[in-house]
Amino acid sequence: MSGAFTAEGLERLRAAAGQHVGEDSVPGLVALVASGGQVHVEALGRLSVGGSEVGRDSLFRIASTTKPITAAATMTFVDDGALSLDDPVERWLPELGRSQVLTRMDGELDDTVPAERAITVRDLLTFTFGFGSVFEMFVAEQAWPVVTAEQELQLATLGPPDPDVQPDPDTWIARLASLPLMAQPGSRWMYNTGASVLGVLLARLGGAPVGEVLRTRIFEPLGMHDTAFFTTEAARLATAYRSAPSGLAVVDRPDGSWSRPPRFADAASGLVSTVDDLHAFARMLLDGGGTVLSGASVQAMCSDQLSPAQRANGGLLPGFFDTQSWGFCQAVRADGSFGWDGGLGTSWLVDPRRDLVVIVLTQRMFDSAELPAVHRDVRSAAYAALA
Repeated sequence: MSGAFTAEGLERLRAAAGQHVGEDSVPGLVALVASGGQVHVEALGRLSVGGSEVGRDSLFRIASTTKPITAAATMTFVDDGALSLDDPVERWLPELGRSQVLTRMDGELDDTVPAERAITVRDLLTFTFGFGSVFEMFVAEQAWPVVTAEQELQLATLGPPDPDVQPDPDTWIARLASLPLMAQPGSRWMYNTGASVLGVLLARLGGAPVGEVLRTRIFEPLGMHDTAFFTTEAARLATAYRSAPSGLAVVDRPDGSWSRPPRFADAASGLVSTVDDLHAFARMLLDGGGTVLSGASVQAMCSDQLSPAQRANGGLLPGFFDTQSWGFCQAVRADGSFGWDGGLGTSWLVDPRRDLVVIVLTQRMFDSAELPAVHRDVRSAAYAALA
């Protein structure tokens, strides 16, 4: 079911977004809501504190909103018959064969047992291959040895994206493989790293850098001409900020880490994009895959892929899986909606029941794993605006 937005509802949506815009809170944002063929965009505030105005075509670092795009690219290879979901990934990533697994996630790196089975493509897509972020590591009194080792190896997969430190893909995957897994493959959900590994897999499957694979298989067919792992159009890229005691502190400037090709194009968190490009990607999924994906692949991406046991031992926060589960590289909910958010300030939600898309792009880094108020308020206003 879909319906048009009411004029009064769109006014309330603009007010809901605008109340959060300010130099010490969210300097600027672009919000898109679409339903029933109607598309409405609000561009408010500035690309940087005291800088130029935000426009509909402004670029933002979308961080983990990258993940569903990576899943879609992976599923194009499934549709082509180049791989299947239950294939062991060591066929293309031999570095991940014969893995060792920590007996305790917080244990010493040499206290391990052999993996009980091989890592599969499905494990990477569902974030159950045995390595990644878990709530327990963030509340531990002391840093776990595996977390310390990950930082020393400059993998940048257990924290915010950092393209300046990550090595080239072959070195990255070799360094990751030098660490033990934190859990047995398939046993629990662990955030983020699965999508980074998928980027290396996609490059080897496609015989080209992952950015080129995404361009030919996703971006060009959908007209997503502004989405990439870097941009040379600094004037369109928002400055990234985080909260600080005095207001906001700069994380990355337009001529910073996303202004040049990275050594490791991180398929978990590395893209920049625009609101219209992300809408095109959402529209493809709502249309059943169009010319990009099969209907079966769209259904798999956007439906619950976790077992009760995997949900019971996972999550970024307590209760993380109380109201949602996980498909392929994105959250899925009982009402049929799906999507994922980027910790550098973006959110992306698709609700097939209402033919609704809600996208909010900001340059304000999340303060926690919870979705910030500006994103929640725009989503609520979008639903309320539907006739």
